[in-house]
Amino acid sequence: MTTLTFESLNPATGTVVGSHHKHDAEAVREAVGRAQEAAVWWEELGHAGRRRRLLDYKAVVTRELRALAQLVHEETGKPVADATLEIVLAITHIDWAARNARKVLGPRRVSGGMIGANLAATLEYLPLGVVGIIGPWNYPVFTPMGSIAYALAAGNAVVFKPSEFTPGVGVKLAELFAEAVPERPVFQTVTGLGETGAFLARDPRVKKIAFTGSTATAKRVMAACAENLTPMVAECGGKDAFIVDDGADIEAAVDACLWGALANAGQTCVGVERVYVVDAVYEPFMRTLSERVATVKAGEHYGPITMPAQLDIIKRHIDDATKSGRAVTGGPDSVRPPYVDPVVVEDVPEDSPSVREETFGPTITVRRTKDAQEALELANDTSYGLAGTVFSGDRRRAMRLARAMRTGMAAVNSVISFAGVASLPFGGTGDSGFGRIHGADGLREFARAKSIARQRFAVPGMRLTSFSRQPEELERLIKVVTFLHGRRKR
Repeated sequence: MTTLTFESLNPATGTVVGSHHKHDAEAVREAVGRAQEAAVWWEELGHAGRRRRLLDYKAVVTRELRALAQLVHEETGKPVADATLEIVLAITHIDWAARNARKVLGPRRVSGGMIGANLAATLEYLPLGVVGIIGPWNYPVFTPMGSIAYALAAGNAVVFKPSEFTPGVGVKLAELFAEAVPERPVFQTVTGLGETGAFLARDPRVKKIAFTGSTATAKRVMAACAENLTPMVAECGGKDAFIVDDGADIEAAVDACLWGALANAGQTCVGVERVYVVDAVYEPFMRTLSERVATVKAGEHYGPITMPAQLDIIKRHIDDATKSGRAVTGGPDSVRPPYVDPVVVEDVPEDSPSVREETFGPTITVRRTKDAQEALELANDTSYGLAGTVFSGDRRRAMRLARAMRTGMAAVNSVISFAGVASLPFGGTGDSGFGRIHGADGLREFARAKSIARQRFAVPGMRLTSFSRQPEELERLIKVVTFLHGRRKR
């Protein structure tokens, strides 16, 4: 096993938070081997046994909430209060997954239909075995736990590779699980750089990979998974739009817009990056936005840019936006590493990089539209499809707009609210990825459907799947099918 190490740093101060192993191919293979053995024991516990242990884990995480939030703060730079919020959300997801796995995945009878009336049809969802999870740094507890908790509740063992920027958080999550479930290494963490994640993705004993990160990295992970036809869940980036319709509560819309765009220094995959405001409310919205954004301070209300390389992308987008549009707040001088002050630019052309590409920083572009339909068309004109927001005074129109947004999720008269609802699936489409975590869909994502049809009795004169079948038996079948399905509906 390798003895090479790397350090995690506090992005705000540059101080060393911790030192961690660069787990090599052998170390990853050993971890997967342990997980494979633990998975057998974990599956045999059944839903009731896993439920009890996951609720114990939830209690341990809750007990350590303050210490864990401090560690998140140190490795990401985000305020302790924001770290606390993401951990609370993660706790609610552990609870939901534990309590609902049996109901969602357990065996249930399904109808055999008229043709299968003599069959007892049963559907259930069985564990995959070992699930590999490659997590991000921006929400190092909440985001990976959306896969970890659901994979565990579905009966799988987990090997987790956290981001190299937040390895300590990943190690701590596994340590807390071992405290709650000391019997077997059902949940392990391996640390390292990108190659460690590649070792995990290429191991043929890993039956599914759940990845969160950039679209470009997701493609590389997919290539590694393809070697063994390992299925994958990909939760990638976004360029999420925020629509402000006529009749919207302007104060509430501005408050939500700023939180969605600036919280966590804009380092949120479902964060607000593009704002489209209908002409009727544009002036009051911009006036209020300008006043309110001036009260939000980098280093006080949100932390630094965690990944230093992202600063170059943010600066390039700000330079582009301010050259082609009009700066309302901030500009090129807003980038003062490791912080970026809030930047709001209006009238930026839709083909600009600052509108087309994910910025992942505390910046937004704002555009006036003649009506909500134009706002919707602009919102959907993107290769991404993760989330969106609609503020409107008309509930029906707001819901219509939310449904029509080409995204996996949408919030109405709130922002990012879907992430806090454990029963709602989370994921996107297009360049934002595929597959779902959270909710019933998230549980099924980490299980395999098993269908069983048991013949209860033979149907006289209907030997359809036999070489002894007679012509008159086929004629009876045709008559039944014609009676059931041969009439056109008017």
